Amino acid sequence: MKLLFSEQNADYENYQFPYAIWAIPEAGETPADIFDAGFLPSSRQLDRFYLCRQVRVNLAKFSQSSENRRILRKGKGIGVELVPREKFDYTPERRTFFKTYADIKFGNDVMSFERLDALFAAPIISHLLVFTDTETGKEVGVATLYLEGKALAFYYYAFYNLNYYARNLGMFMMTSAVTLFAERGVKQLYLGTCYSDAALYKTQFAGAEFFTGFHWSANLKELKFILHRDQKDLRQHLLETEAYRDEFYKGDLEKITTVSTFQVKVK
Repeated sequence: MKLLFSEQNADYENYQFPYAIWAIPEAGETPADIFDAGFLPSSRQLDRFYLCRQVRVNLAKFSQSSENRRILRKGKGIGVELVPREKFDYTPERRTFFKTYADIKFGNDVMSFERLDALFAAPIISHLLVFTDTETGKEVGVATLYLEGKALAFYYYAFYNLNYYARNLGMFMMTSAVTLFAERGVKQLYLGTCYSDAALYKTQFAGAEFFTGFHWSANLKELKFILHRDQKDLRQHLLETEAYRDEFYKGDLEKITTVSTFQVKVK
């Protein structure tokens, strides 16, 4: 992959000069390679990715917890089907349902009909999980996915009937996806970013890991340390923070360097 560093606002007083880091796939690389390096798609065409604090589930380490089983019991009677994109009928009724959900959850017209149509026509959606209330036969939710063999599943947007809140439908859909892809022998399930306590629900699965900026960590205490730190008036980059280095890497910068997934070789 080629890396591009796109400069953001600088805090010269505290010597903080941040960059957004983009990855551009090269010949012979697949999206799974880019995901594994800590990047998520910033283009629905899968031709540009951004480095971020994201969460994935190492499915080889997943087993259902009592909380996972509780969520699945609450969704009893809701069936799930994995559907390839080319066999999914993007009907006017579904289009309207997705738009209504997006307006309620994200804000009016944050996802316009044009943006929604572009999403469902893009390579970033290869499959969908369709959830149906087996008692009524009514479709109650759809999760959009990008799948790449058994290397990865990316759980992207989920749209669901908000009247099923008492049955924790949104969490049921995600838990069903984790269970389904673990059973199918998929290596990793990517669940998106985690920049607030509100996103910690993505870590409630055995095998959960997050990207620190230099490697994948299964230490959720480390993630919560960073989330708590985010709430402060920051004057240092994370790796300049002694408390972070001491608690999680024994104050050893060489140890951080050793676990880093990135290496640049000068030609």
